[in-house]
Amino acid sequence: MSGTKASHCVAVIGGAVAGAEVAGTLAKLGTEVVVFEQNPRPYGKIEDGLPRWHVALREKEYKAIGALLGQEGVHYVPNTRIGDDLSFRELTDEWGFSGVVLACGAWRDRPLPVDGADAYVGRGLIYQNPFILWFNHFHEPNYSGEQYIAMDGAIVVGGGLASIDVAKALMLETTRAKLLERGIEVDSVELEVKGIPKILAAHDLVFEDLGLEGCTIYYRRREQDMPLVEIPDGATPEREAKVRNSREKLLTKATEKYRFKVEALCMPDDLLVEDDQLVGLRFRRTRAEDGKVIPTEETFERRGPYVISSIGSIPEPIEGIPMKGELFAFTDWDLGRLDDYPSVFSAGNVVTGKGNIVASRKHARGLGSTVAEAFLGISESGQGEESAALDAARAELAREAEKISNQITTQPPISPDALDELRERVRVRQREIDYPGDYATWIESVKPYA
Repeated sequence: MSGTKASHCVAVIGGAVAGAEVAGTLAKLGTEVVVFEQNPRPYGKIEDGLPRWHVALREKEYKAIGALLGQEGVHYVPNTRIGDDLSFRELTDEWGFSGVVLACGAWRDRPLPVDGADAYVGRGLIYQNPFILWFNHFHEPNYSGEQYIAMDGAIVVGGGLASIDVAKALMLETTRAKLLERGIEVDSVELEVKGIPKILAAHDLVFEDLGLEGCTIYYRRREQDMPLVEIPDGATPEREAKVRNSREKLLTKATEKYRFKVEALCMPDDLLVEDDQLVGLRFRRTRAEDGKVIPTEETFERRGPYVISSIGSIPEPIEGIPMKGELFAFTDWDLGRLDDYPSVFSAGNVVTGKGNIVASRKHARGLGSTVAEAFLGISESGQGEESAALDAARAELAREAEKISNQITTQPPISPDALDELRERVRVRQREIDYPGDYATWIESVKPYA
């Protein structure tokens, strides 16, 4: 980081899909960018939230993010959590940036809506984000995060694509364990691609031979309401009916291939606790009426080894940023503006308040059956289509970044002396975390198997 060619310098908080796209777009438009990332690697939900069976898609996105963050004019600062390692107010008011872009995604699980539920986290209650992070990394020799065991009969509360990811991970791992008992070793990625029945048939087995109950997703709406395929804006009643029918067919294919179950029209109502351990839930039956969920008087109980809550992701609070409910208190939702911070903008899931890679972006309103099949693992071709969703997300993010750049570059340019001082601040932080100053060298040094 030397010289004074750039007249604007922007901080981007978060280096994954949104942050990298914003950084890359700003750099191409002539703005210097500093990307602060809380983890060593910048891949975010691509690495920790997208299940590891999406092998080709993950590798493609790693390369795309690397190409953006490794280009001239972009400076990477890993292992730096804003709000902890560096205060948000310090970054916005003291470092001298022309602007700050929040692109830190949605990593906090929406709480299970039952009074007192969070008291049982780690004692029968598990949340989706740490569970999928474990599933993606537990096989790595240097993994040191939360440890879980995939157990049969688990209760999954959800209904979106992310809850199906959870159910699939449970079914793949419990099936693998049962096969291993028989001396049959199968890789989870192969099991996902081919499906449980096909792998079992190759060994003259059927699912019932394994003695597994399987996990169940409990969903408050109807199966046809699951947002696996989006209903286009302005759809006719006939078109809407076709989409709902498509959703049911996709779900049926997924349950047949991975053997999880779905129980619709029910919502968590109370906790079942024994010996200070959550052992299940009481559910209340619901009915669908004019697009609304109506609780009924009927209840029932379900027990399992644990409950995994998968009802959505929301942004992590950052000290100094006002909240409105579960989201940051934006006063301009188009650019993610905050009244108290005139130089702050936002992009990606931190604005939408959703953490699912496929369903969270604006483009997903046009998400069709082909892409949904690819993400569910039931595509005929088995590859290719899933990248369409992320390609569309990148195009949308590039448009957001260009709008942000247009706003930032109307500000007075940073003086050469102030720019040099800002660059030195960045170098100091990089030295503190032993960052070598070169993105490619750093990424090579923090590989999971390094």
